[in-house]
Amino acid sequence: MREQSARRPSTGSLISVLAACLILAGCNSEKEIIDDASAAGLIVADFPETSAPLFKDMDGGLGLEEAEIKGRNSWILWTAGNQVFWDRMANRLCGVVDLIKTLDSRKRPQRFAEMGLMNEPGFRQAREPDQYGLWLDQPTQPPPADIDEKIYGRSSGVIGYRVYPNPDFDAAKTRWDPERFYRDPTYCDENPVRPYRIGVTCAVCHVAPNPLKPPADPENPKWENLSSAVGNQYIREGKAFTLAQPGSFFWEMLNAQPPGTSDTSRPATDHINNPSAINAISLLAARLEEAVPEKLAGGALAWPPAGEEVRIVPHILKDGADSVGAKGALMRVYLNEGLFSQQWTTDHDVLLGLRPQKPFDVAGAFRNSVYWQATYARTENIVKFFMKLKPMHLADAPGGNDYISPDTAVMERGKLVFADHCAGCHSSKQPAAEVAPTREEAKRWHREAVMRPDFLKRNFLSTERRHPVSRVKTNACRALGTNATNGHIWDNFSSETYKSLALAGTIEVADPIDKGKVHPFEAPGGGVGYYRPPSLASLWSSAPFLHNNSLGIFTGDPSVAGRMRAFDDAVENLLWPEKRPGTIWRTTDTSWLQIPESLLPQQFKLLAKRFGPIPKGTPINLLANLDPTRPQTLLLIAEFDAMLKTLPSGREFADIVADPMEGAALKRMVPRLTAASTCPDLVEDRGHLYGTELPEADKRALIEFLKTL
Repeated sequence: MREQSARRPSTGSLISVLAACLILAGCNSEKEIIDDASAAGLIVADFPETSAPLFKDMDGGLGLEEAEIKGRNSWILWTAGNQVFWDRMANRLCGVVDLIKTLDSRKRPQRFAEMGLMNEPGFRQAREPDQYGLWLDQPTQPPPADIDEKIYGRSSGVIGYRVYPNPDFDAAKTRWDPERFYRDPTYCDENPVRPYRIGVTCAVCHVAPNPLKPPADPENPKWENLSSAVGNQYIREGKAFTLAQPGSFFWEMLNAQPPGTSDTSRPATDHINNPSAINAISLLAARLEEAVPEKLAGGALAWPPAGEEVRIVPHILKDGADSVGAKGALMRVYLNEGLFSQQWTTDHDVLLGLRPQKPFDVAGAFRNSVYWQATYARTENIVKFFMKLKPMHLADAPGGNDYISPDTAVMERGKLVFADHCAGCHSSKQPAAEVAPTREEAKRWHREAVMRPDFLKRNFLSTERRHPVSRVKTNACRALGTNATNGHIWDNFSSETYKSLALAGTIEVADPIDKGKVHPFEAPGGGVGYYRPPSLASLWSSAPFLHNNSLGIFTGDPSVAGRMRAFDDAVENLLWPEKRPGTIWRTTDTSWLQIPESLLPQQFKLLAKRFGPIPKGTPINLLANLDPTRPQTLLLIAEFDAMLKTLPSGREFADIVADPMEGAALKRMVPRLTAASTCPDLVEDRGHLYGTELPEADKRALIEFLKTL
């Protein structure tokens, strides 16, 4: 159950605004839908790629051929027409999602620290508003002549956000009041036409400080200090994309979300709060060499070459649901950012999810969306660019060798520990398929392999195997996402192999009240319940650990010293689980949620009440993982709301539960909420206990080897 923060007290929390997505989504229609480029009579040739060497200093000055340059340019500049989607979101969501406000230049001096966004070199904070009264960063040099702003817009001063003129804005006829736009939350009721549309590129979530050339000042990096696809470990998704405010339950949910994670199932909601670490991309060539066959069926057969049932697929996503190939996985990224939103928003209710999903039709997209066709044409060169990206080794970072043990005996011991306890999952170099991983023969093979000087060469330090979360025992929520299952929104992006996976087994989840108690939870079938081992390439630079960045401290410091502080803490928590705090995301203050009744279908009128007050310290996913489309859950939500209104004002969740009299009703309700949850697994930093029983010296030796990956 999701909501967003209110724009003023009378509307409560953000869920009240999210309900406006029902309007944005529109109604199902049998008529074929086209995008705005098709409607304007444009063709793919109207969106040519650029090979201008715009970012030649990035990625360590990586030498690129023309096709690879085009690929990087598309990755950083191409919005795929999603500026239309984000403009509609701003209009419908009444300023709670408004990227023009996100880009307020007065925030530039603290953007990285507060939002994790990367200020673009060659810009400065605006000294005055522009001709429309808007505060956008100002360039310190002329814009590149090689950028066609009709295709790519102009830079906003923040990497990944592009500015386009709004064709619906007429300065002579449009009533536009910038003072009210920034200061009056009721101004959006008048549906103002903004002077600009803001588009989003992949760079927002993937461009970040280069671990090997960190910026002296993260708020003012140079191009040489940036990496294109290392994954932005610092971004705060909630602050970068919404204006949610304290007091709303959705703000609490976003505030608890770890930096460097993205919940890509929020805009196509699966009613599970499951943010995941943003992947670094490297060694794609090696990954393609180890790719595995997946059988496609149904709508997935529309991917070129159309009709071919078996494809060789590298898996990028942590659950392995991206099982139609690298280009399909890329297209899903663009779709999540708003590509062909004219169709996408009719296939599901954006964010709120009160209407059953239907599969996004890939074949229809190839027919009806010029932006889709143009984006798919670019994936060839984007993949070529990715294939040039390599791991970043600590030894190559400034002062990096100071963190690595010079003791060769310790390092050799660490390699052997890795071979015995890690390589079965975290090495793409494996013994012959007929050698069972548990056999002594496999252990001997890994011990020999890890000692070879070429062990790390073309080794992406993972495998293509999916492992049930019941075995890995990390937090299950990301693995339980249903969007790629049969009949759901990303159905055409997953294989029949994925959809036919065996049941993942029973998961033990902690009781929200009794710390020593666990409950069984049966993971549903249809593909969910599995994780792929993450790549350990450049592990020293990517802490906190686990799929949700929950293991270890977040320093917010991209320097080598800052990354190593995070690594040291994360690896200690990894190998000594008794040091883990047992993190459960909780509300930090009393909060509320509400949906205006006028925006709700008849069967969901129960959600129109102002829900709460939700006590401080309430486990966030106790509520965020409820699916209100289930009739019994909807009634349970209403009953829970009635109970909340009887609780003592201002008391915290733990204090209420501990009170024998006042906590009785809450203690009866919590198990029912847990039973109704789409993912009742609340502890974020649990699991992955491999190697935790090793002797101290083995753990220390392993850590030294892990630093070198």
